[in-house]
Amino acid sequence: MQIGRFFRRVVRAVVPPLAFLSISGYFGWNATQGDHGMQAYQQQLGLLEQAKQARTDALAEQNAWKRRVNGLRENTLDTDILDERARAMLNMANRNDVVIPYDRRDPLF
Repeated sequence: MQIGRFFRRVVRAVVPPLAFLSISGYFGWNATQGDHGMQAYQQQLGLLEQAKQARTDALAEQNAWKRRVNGLRENTLDTDILDERARAMLNMANRNDVVIPYDRRDPLF
């Protein structure tokens, strides 16, 4: 009986603190490594920064396109510049235009 009593005393002395330590360890590990822990929080902050950067890039691109579209409105469009650019891009000339050939080494402007 002495051994049984000793065994029960040891179990009563060891099991509750061991259970408490294991539960504390479980919650401590999840607080740092789990799905909602500190590392996951840092990853979410990184994703947030990437999303903010993507939003900034998208707004910049949207503003650039707005400027380009506003430049094509009828009241802001200069017909002479449009005609000049169209001829330069299509490599065409009007029959009344004077064409002056230049050497390839000479700059145009």
